[in-house]
Amino acid sequence: MTSADPSGLFTDLYQLTMAQAYWDAGLGESEAVFHLSFRRNPFGGGFTLAAGIEPALDFVESFSYSADALDYLSRLTVDSGELLFRADFLEALAAISFRCHIDAVPEGTVVFPREPLFRVRGPLLQAQLFEAGLLSLVNHQSLIATKAARVRLACEDDLILEFGLRRAPEGGLAAARAAYVGGVSATSNVEAGRRWGIPLRGTHSHSWVQAFGNELEAFRAFVDSMPCDAVLLVDTFDTRSGVGNAITVAKELRERGSELSGVRLDSGDLLELSRFTREELDRSGFPKIAIVASGDLDEHRIQALKQAGAPIDVWGVGTRLVTGAPDAALGGVYKLGAIRSAEGQWTDCFKLSDEPRKRSIPGVLGVVRFSCEERWLADGIFDARQEPPAGISCLEWPPEVGWSQTSPALETCELLEPKLRDGRRVSESEPLLRIRERAQSEIGSLAPGIQRLERPSLYPVGLEKSLSQRARRSASPPV
Repeated sequence: MTSADPSGLFTDLYQLTMAQAYWDAGLGESEAVFHLSFRRNPFGGGFTLAAGIEPALDFVESFSYSADALDYLSRLTVDSGELLFRADFLEALAAISFRCHIDAVPEGTVVFPREPLFRVRGPLLQAQLFEAGLLSLVNHQSLIATKAARVRLACEDDLILEFGLRRAPEGGLAAARAAYVGGVSATSNVEAGRRWGIPLRGTHSHSWVQAFGNELEAFRAFVDSMPCDAVLLVDTFDTRSGVGNAITVAKELRERGSELSGVRLDSGDLLELSRFTREELDRSGFPKIAIVASGDLDEHRIQALKQAGAPIDVWGVGTRLVTGAPDAALGGVYKLGAIRSAEGQWTDCFKLSDEPRKRSIPGVLGVVRFSCEERWLADGIFDARQEPPAGISCLEWPPEVGWSQTSPALETCELLEPKLRDGRRVSESEPLLRIRERAQSEIGSLAPGIQRLERPSLYPVGLEKSLSQRARRSASPPV
């Protein structure tokens, strides 16, 4: 989203039709609690990196209905020609003072399935309207940040360039931001660089060489214009001859007191071609010229190339990073956990399903992380209306975990922090670099088995025992 986006319309139609129905039924002001969570880690991985949190908080804080937005809504009709929204409801919508409380995990936190990333508490009508926007911002950026974190793990300490703008034109800015959180070193997206200070890097395209028709002359013209930061794309016609032409230009550039920065391989057998390129560069006296590789790369292909010993220094990752391939979405959900009557009585709310993983957890949820000597042990989900669980023994585990380990020296940390109160920030907006540093630190704290790209181990997440009992009782449909 940008500042020009009409945030009140950044929602699904049914949020607005439900809002009118809540208003008609007298439920609009009932206090409610919603949780944003997800059901499985993407990419078959062992963790998820929470991203998009700060943009989502900005979205809620700026949420409003402008005169233009209300005019648009006032003209919507159903198939019969009748107006969809009544004038009295739209007048009420215009007068709303958004006053929800939001607690959220800090952006860049490593999180796991079923844990709430956001807890939204406030009038039912208002909290409902945030659903689509929050899910859109958090789902997409968490997916891309997690993909970037996996690419970072595969690349180890190599430089990673995000090249995905042309593959995600509408979401390219958000993808560049999330990829930086996840661990990429720089982006080709100039607006992302301007907006968030992400380092910018680039080479040139095949069209540059095609425009000259002669590769050697094209390379010479490029380094004449960019003598201090030139990376030459060598595969327009033939990679081996392209490397030879790049070496010719590198020699000419050195005579003028500058050095060629790198050559880029964008197609073909990257293992064989990178070996050939490194040998030719070294033999010609250019051991410091970097080899940049691109072309439908992802964490699995990069890992395979590195394990095979490919002498590649920099990785340009585009399509499969910013589209989150092969997963289309994180699959986050926004579910009602509890609602309070006018008399102050809480009623827990839950969703049932024939698929156990789709059943929601009732209550006002929080998350506590247990660690010992800076090693994460487990997470516990609890009802925030009660005290957090004091130890791992207070939790019950799903069948696939079967956790029984205890530790005498546990440290605990609640993951959800106060972010908004009455619709306004109570914590400072964090700079992107700090978010990125948190993400890299947390990923570094993961056990090696959870970091693995293939068949990762399972990180244990349990429910506080009384909450688990309530969740089991709620698994039976109400009479």
